[in-house]
Amino acid sequence: MSYAKFQACIETCTYCAAMCHQCADACLEEDDVHALRDCIRLDLECAAACQSAVGMMQMDAKFTESYCQLCADICDACAEECGKHAAMGMEHCRICAEACKACSEACREMVTVS
Repeated sequence: MSYAKFQACIETCTYCAAMCHQCADACLEEDDVHALRDCIRLDLECAAACQSAVGMMQMDAKFTESYCQLCADICDACAEECGKHAAMGMEHCRICAEACKACSEACREMVTVS
């Protein structure tokens, strides 16, 4: 598969990683950081998964599909966790949840197409 076929997924994963980092940073500035511990951890884990998936896609690695499937699963978990906090008015969590949902969809679509 050519690198160009991965381009949309790479861009979506890259954006998601950035939003996860921003969300984790914003959560650390909230008054009750302890209540956001799981959110912060998932943000960081999701960002790492997205970055790993991007690396695999960029080199068309043998296990690209596996990485992207795992990335989609982690994005789903992060979106769910951030969604809880978004419902309480945390805008950074809403933005992150949306980015994670889009990334999950892009990764699953990429796995299906390849």
